Amino acid sequence: MDLFDLIVIGGGPAGYLAAERAGHAGLKTAVVEKRALGGVCLNEGCIPSKAFLNSAKYYEHALHGQAFGVTASDVKIDHAKVVARKNNVVKQLVSGVGMQLKRNKVTVITGEAAINGKCDEGFKVVVNGTEYAAKKLLIASGSVPVTPPIPGVKEGLASGFVMTNREILDMTEVPQNLVIIGGGVIGLEMASYFNSIGSKVTVIEMLNKIAGPTDAEISKILLKNYQAKGVDFKLSCKVVGVGTNDVSYEENGEVKSVKADKVLLSIGRRAFTQNLGLETIGVYTERGAIVTDDNMRTNIPGVYAAGDVNGKSMLAHTAYREAEVAVNHMIGKKDVMRYSAIPAVIYTNPEVASVGETEDTAKAKGIDVKVANVTMKFSGRYVAENENGDGICKLIVDKKYNRLIGVHLIGSYASEMIYGAALMIETELDIENIKELVFPHPTVCEVIREALFEL
Repeated sequence: MDLFDLIVIGGGPAGYLAAERAGHAGLKTAVVEKRALGGVCLNEGCIPSKAFLNSAKYYEHALHGQAFGVTASDVKIDHAKVVARKNNVVKQLVSGVGMQLKRNKVTVITGEAAINGKCDEGFKVVVNGTEYAAKKLLIASGSVPVTPPIPGVKEGLASGFVMTNREILDMTEVPQNLVIIGGGVIGLEMASYFNSIGSKVTVIEMLNKIAGPTDAEISKILLKNYQAKGVDFKLSCKVVGVGTNDVSYEENGEVKSVKADKVLLSIGRRAFTQNLGLETIGVYTERGAIVTDDNMRTNIPGVYAAGDVNGKSMLAHTAYREAEVAVNHMIGKKDVMRYSAIPAVIYTNPEVASVGETEDTAKAKGIDVKVANVTMKFSGRYVAENENGDGICKLIVDKKYNRLIGVHLIGSYASEMIYGAALMIETELDIENIKELVFPHPTVCEVIREALFEL
């Protein structure tokens, strides 16, 4: 029985980065992945969807360049080629992950892992009938889409009429009518892409707003932009059934239906802990997610969990950081996980990015705040590059400490700007200190500095 210092269960962002860091630190490490290295993010989520959305941007720029002095004719998009390019991008990045693991002397085991109790060396893990032992375990098994008990959903998934993010990213045809159940990040990004390339898109959302916990004002601006492009939203509506060519929903007590050629099920994800053998060593879970502390430790000494499986923040960049904290604790390096300044991005057009508190969450916590809310037109570059852009920059400041505690953006380059805001919040910079920072000109990020002087 092979003995490792660390066995990592799951080869997604948390798993592969933890294995890489552990191997680099000199731990004899193995990572077990049942599908493909990179997990959902690299193969079925973050990266594939960005490849799609980038192709859509090229297409939209060609179609609507007249205002910028650019005229094109006979512009077409070949969705099958978009999918093929996406596959090449994924293949290249998966190969890169494999090379990094090899460089750090990590053993990659392909198969489904199950913990099989404790042993003298630590813990037993079985993969494809072979038993391995490890002094420590890191569980990074990720998450799976939530499948609601809506009549017709199960049958639709079986027939291919209903898709999750996995299937829609491999679909080579363009549906004439696409119905998306759920107005969160995945649903909105796919709505953006398929609307851009010609589908009639309908989004059905139970809440009275889109984009989940996103700042309410940002959400309204994004909604207006989508509606202007032709996306139909059914807000405060509950899906009650999925047929063979339509979706039924309830609106104000009345049942209605909308035609569909394909349906995307996108109502969230849940931690994946099934058949992992957690019960053989007594790992504690709550609502299906593994409970961890700020060192990513579970209730069992020597067993850690990182990424979506702990249910704290289902974002790839959170998973990366949690993985680092876990490995640092294993090797005796002082480190803790903090969740107060984790950025979130929706890669639509326009982009949405946020970090920290919103007005509503600050109020719920009893924090007295002041708010600066300025148009992105405070940035010269934004005006030069965006025809009739309606983006905003919103800052949330703690009055007591005069510190920035929240930043919310909608507009071009928002995804690339938000890390700077996260740094300001994480380091608890005083507002007066931030005002002294020199931002490059002309850039869109200057709008953050401009907003500070509106406080």
